[in-house]
Amino acid sequence: MSVELPRDKLEALVERFAAVDHALGQTTEGAELARLGRERAELEPVVEAIRALRATEDEIQDLEHLVADGGTDAEMRDLARAELDEARGRRDEAAAALQIELLPKDEADARGVILEVRAGTGGDEAALFAGDLFRMYQRYADACGWKVEVLSTSEGAMGGYKEIVAEIAGRGVFGRMKYESGVHRVQRVPATEGSGRIHTSAATVAVLPEAEEVDVALDDSELRFDVYRAQGAGGQHVNKTESAVRVTHLPTGIAVAVQDERSQHRNRARAIALLRAKLYDIERERVDGARAGARRIQVGSGDRSERIRTYNFPQGRVTDHRINLTLYKLDAVMEGTALGELIDALSAEQRARLLASEDAAA
Repeated sequence: MSVELPRDKLEALVERFAAVDHALGQTTEGAELARLGRERAELEPVVEAIRALRATEDEIQDLEHLVADGGTDAEMRDLARAELDEARGRRDEAAAALQIELLPKDEADARGVILEVRAGTGGDEAALFAGDLFRMYQRYADACGWKVEVLSTSEGAMGGYKEIVAEIAGRGVFGRMKYESGVHRVQRVPATEGSGRIHTSAATVAVLPEAEEVDVALDDSELRFDVYRAQGAGGQHVNKTESAVRVTHLPTGIAVAVQDERSQHRNRARAIALLRAKLYDIERERVDGARAGARRIQVGSGDRSERIRTYNFPQGRVTDHRINLTLYKLDAVMEGTALGELIDALSAEQRARLLASEDAAA
């Protein structure tokens, strides 16, 4: 076998999966069910890969016995040899796939996200570009079967958004969307530009994994709530009641606001969820900073001030600067249909770095 795998670890994972399955059938407590459910979901693809490898190894063993058996007729032996070569190839593929499944994983990868898109340098054009980026993510999310709900918006004077915050719910959203955090730059002729000159503008994207109550404990005494009337573009009132909610975390000074719902109660719940995600993200950043070695194998620094991608409209290209990848299919990327190609490439690069790191540590 070309890939050496820790057999004791594989057996321990299979046993743990069986134990979690059993425990799920024995408890009705909500938090414990959620915790066990998450663990089972994380273990399942690994255990399936282990079972696939073992099934192929059993097949190889049967074929080897058939080839070695002197009582096997020549025609059957030749057929078994051909099948044996094919099975060994499948075994190596299964072992390589399992090795990837065994790589260290970000426990937040399976979660939904809070997506924040903000206009950067470039004035009205930056707000228009922020709107284009959000629509790109919305279309990509729709294609993935994820649910998008807008939490808060601040519209630009000419359209687009100065800022838009949304929740994207679904399985494995953060594992895909986390590569989008950073500064996105656009080069194009703005609709407001009469001379036809190309302008460069930017928007900043932040992707925060959703946090649960068990991740971040919030004490009511540390929170300040303010309610106000939701505002639309140009200062027009979205509604006539004070339904918008701002919550401030007093120990850190972090404040978030949600105004998209007409229900103050619903906006309050969403604001707390958004605050919890921000505090969880800060803690993740602190832990990542303490693991300097781990950060060196990440694609990009994780710094949201890092310029990660350029969208050049005159040339119809998108360039991701972290992996030096350029796609000449800008329209398809902005439609969300080709965004997955960029994310796939970033994910593959991350796996390659993790594999190299594991090999170096071995």
